[in-house]
Amino acid sequence: MTANNEPTIHVEHDEAGTNVDHGDHDNAYSGLLVNDANWAFGTDFEDPLAGVDTTVPDGVDAKDLGVYCLMLGDDALVFSQRISEWCSNAPDLEEDIALANIALDLLGQARLLLARAAAADPELVPELPEGSPVPDEDRLAYFRNDLGFRNVRLAEVPNGDFAEAVAKILIYSTWRLSIFERLVDSRDTVLAAIAAKGVKEMSYHRDFAGRWVVTLARGTEESKSRLVAALDGLWPLWAELFETHPVEASVAEAGIGVDPAPVADEASVILDQVFAAAGIDRPERGGLAGVGVHGGKGRDGLHTEALSKLLAEMQVVAREHPEGQW
Repeated sequence: MTANNEPTIHVEHDEAGTNVDHGDHDNAYSGLLVNDANWAFGTDFEDPLAGVDTTVPDGVDAKDLGVYCLMLGDDALVFSQRISEWCSNAPDLEEDIALANIALDLLGQARLLLARAAAADPELVPELPEGSPVPDEDRLAYFRNDLGFRNVRLAEVPNGDFAEAVAKILIYSTWRLSIFERLVDSRDTVLAAIAAKGVKEMSYHRDFAGRWVVTLARGTEESKSRLVAALDGLWPLWAELFETHPVEASVAEAGIGVDPAPVADEASVILDQVFAAAGIDRPERGGLAGVGVHGGKGRDGLHTEALSKLLAEMQVVAREHPEGQW
């Protein structure tokens, strides 16, 4: 800050006088660089949590922390897989690259979250033949069936047209950003650092989708009708995002997680702002009937048939070579 308290940008230069950018936009680990013990976090590709103190905070149930990280990691992994299916199929090259970058952001979040889940509760990690070099986060990604996944069902919905893709990204990123903005204050420093990076990424994802929602809504009658149909079809999955699972309630009470229910109003306001700018109405359809059993939903391992097919394609190579190293 300057003497008159105006914000300033600090720019360093190397010996050649070139600016040295120390912006943390792409640095997932700045939140962890609080002492030398955390310096190596993320710098070793063999272990995304190398050098990080993964001790479970006092008063926290390690199993709940593990399952909570698994939930968040599965959301990101499954949604990343869905969006990556757009590679080479988007309307033009720029959107193709944008969607690929969104998928990669989510994949990075998934890797860190699944690694954190494994570190918190090693019993979550599937067993493989002795000597297998497959790291824990990959075991969680490739060697569980659909009943073991804890993602929300919005993440697994099969791809429709481009309007459905941007509608899905808008809904997911609006919800997720509100969660991550609170998760940066987690007592678990690993989760807090992952969320800090995720906030920047999800902000971009929401902006990308919001701009396209407005563009399609104010485009042609065809583009508007496709967008409205996409939102109407996805809206039954909106409510599930804010239903509090007992594990989410437990970690929220312990100060390491976020109860999604109180986030609903904030996320709704943001979506309504986008809908107002687009000149369309908020969908009014209720939740999906007959998918949840005895109240169980995606967080309980109850999914649509689409997830089984997605996992079959995503996991086939790894399952054929459980001792392979990639």
